[in-house]
Amino acid sequence: MRLALVNDFRPALVVGDRVFPIPGTLGTRDPYRAQERMAGLIANFARRRSTLEAHLRRAQANPERGIPLEKARLRAPLPRPSKLICAAVNYLENGQRPPAEQDCFLKAPTSVIGPGDTVVLPDAKATVFHHEAELAVVIGKRASKVPPEKAMEYVFGYTCFMDISARGLNPNSRGSFFLGKSWDTFGPMGPWIVTADEVPDPHNLRVRLWVDDQPRHDYNTSDMAHKIPALIAFSSWVCTLEPGDVIACGTNHQGIGPVQDGETVTIEIERIGRFSVKVSDPLKRSWPKAIDVEFARRVLVPARG
Repeated sequence: MRLALVNDFRPALVVGDRVFPIPGTLGTRDPYRAQERMAGLIANFARRRSTLEAHLRRAQANPERGIPLEKARLRAPLPRPSKLICAAVNYLENGQRPPAEQDCFLKAPTSVIGPGDTVVLPDAKATVFHHEAELAVVIGKRASKVPPEKAMEYVFGYTCFMDISARGLNPNSRGSFFLGKSWDTFGPMGPWIVTADEVPDPHNLRVRLWVDDQPRHDYNTSDMAHKIPALIAFSSWVCTLEPGDVIACGTNHQGIGPVQDGETVTIEIERIGRFSVKVSDPLKRSWPKAIDVEFARRVLVPARG
């Protein structure tokens, strides 16, 4: 099942190339209220599943009653998650580096934007702004100190996420995720949530990203160092996870590159979906329009200390 927020943030099912608003749901212009409604739908999904599946069957039988996807405004499916947790250095870089010690950081919920929105590069002295294409896990029920062997029971579904990052703003040599990651518009998410039953193996998905027509990221989630059960166990050990919270699984940096004014950035994850955002930079800064090979090379060297 594909669950989306469309137009005025109204919950909907996506069936083929059509959108079907869920009966009994309302739209809103407030992303926080939209988050509450989607989180409520997730929290009560088991109780409402038979009703939603009946709606899905009607949609499949009568596709002409849906809104054509190209005429619907897709929004971020979780526009203001109470927690947006991102895994740090969580890929083996095609088997070229040992696993890093597990770590995560919080990214501001206000960084989240949706399909067709615009990433705005801030007036900050960054050396470069990078894209990072990531699989994101949507939490389905309250989770606290969950053991890894039970962690997948807490997964509601999956979505696509771009972790836009500002480099060179760190106040010390150990870095600052806050300055690098939490700017408004730095968390594109979408195009919808795919429920976990439709993704048999989230650790075997192809992840790709393009800047305009130029291929950048192209990797498989099998390269993940700390798998989803470990991410949920680690995160829920630190803080209680709620329905609608998001854990982004990190990226393979071999393919990372700059984003800059006027570009279109597109992410696609196998079995999940595809969406694009635009980039705006009022300062019109520029960087080489290519994969940042030097940055990707530095990631291969484990940090010391």
